[in-house]
Amino acid sequence: MAILLGSIADDYTGASDLANTLTKNGLRTIQTVGIPDPSLALPDVDAVVVSLKIRSVPASDAVAAAASAERWLRQRGAGHVLYKICSTFDSTDAGNIGPVTEALSEVAGGGGVLVTPAFPETGRTVYLGHLFVGGQPLNESPLKDHPLNPMHDANLVRVLTRQSRNAVGLVDLATIAAGPGAVKARLDSFRTAGVTAVVADAIFERDLETLGEVALETPVSTGASGLGLGLARALVRSGRISSGGATTADAIRPVGGLSAIVAGSCSKATLRQLDIAERSMPVLRLDPERLLAGPDEIAAAISWAGDRISAGPVVIAASAAPETVFRLQSLHGREASGHAIETATSIITAELVERGVRRLVIAGGETSGAAVDRLAIPAFLIGPEIAPGVPVLRTVGNAQGDMLLALKSGNFGGEDFFTAALAMMR
Repeated sequence: MAILLGSIADDYTGASDLANTLTKNGLRTIQTVGIPDPSLALPDVDAVVVSLKIRSVPASDAVAAAASAERWLRQRGAGHVLYKICSTFDSTDAGNIGPVTEALSEVAGGGGVLVTPAFPETGRTVYLGHLFVGGQPLNESPLKDHPLNPMHDANLVRVLTRQSRNAVGLVDLATIAAGPGAVKARLDSFRTAGVTAVVADAIFERDLETLGEVALETPVSTGASGLGLGLARALVRSGRISSGGATTADAIRPVGGLSAIVAGSCSKATLRQLDIAERSMPVLRLDPERLLAGPDEIAAAISWAGDRISAGPVVIAASAAPETVFRLQSLHGREASGHAIETATSIITAELVERGVRRLVIAGGETSGAAVDRLAIPAFLIGPEIAPGVPVLRTVGNAQGDMLLALKSGNFGGEDFFTAALAMMR
């Protein structure tokens, strides 16, 4: 299998968001969970998104994992590799966006790397290096209360400088509006000055198309799915995309079985989606304190679901309001609290699948990653879009047989997302 575009995603929901964007813009795409086992037969595609869980791990671990994925992608023909990050630039001053970007640049021979989390379709724009979420500066948006990586600075040049060894540059909107030639000239000047990461403004899709055209001529870029949109459209315009291979129709074939929703995200959007779901299906809200205390809450949740799931979909949620999350973190530590809840929701998810669930919606990036790892799913075909950034996924090569999943980033989807997702899964 020879591919044209490779990507390394820093979490699983972000990976499916990118795979969805690439598919919508003309690339036959598959999402793998880690580097696939050599025995796994992958379909013929144009792009591969390698899903990793490296957003919140130590920077050295993130660099090592990304470097291994980059080698695997290059060996399969990828001329360009996109390091896919969250459109809200979730990271701390220790990393991991800066360290991984610099490491991938170094492996590829150096040079400036375009960096932008802009994705106007989902309300993420960058102007003069500042990230806006739905029109609000990042540090005034709900992301200021993110349980793992709270974002308190909208100036991405400043954020990236704090976690990078080298200087960070900016390609402003005026330069981008002047076209690819102007952007290339600016990148060349930064390269001469020894700058590795170059934050790029983007307000409209045409800005992303310009950035994609420029980035495709370089070995590495860093960005959210918006930059993937630009790269995909540049590849299609180049005439290098072939026909045939895996399609979205292949991914949406019915699988039958039972259905369930598991939520771990504490975002405002997910909390509202749970309120709406409660009007039409049974919802169990787990007690985070009891989850941290021991296995009794997990056992009770599994028993509760077992009594109800044959009658229709059930929802099990470990989601909590920000003040509850902060209290738990102050008592038990941020890492320990997050790990305990991820472990609990992944055990519950696996037990639901053991009981016949084949259509599964998971809300939250860390929750999705823990569940997919526990289920040992090696890869996904990309199906149609449920909501911006969230496609239907069909498992490839997993021991449980064919399943349909939706892995939702916490902030994605409308109020009725859960019912809409299940309606698309048969």
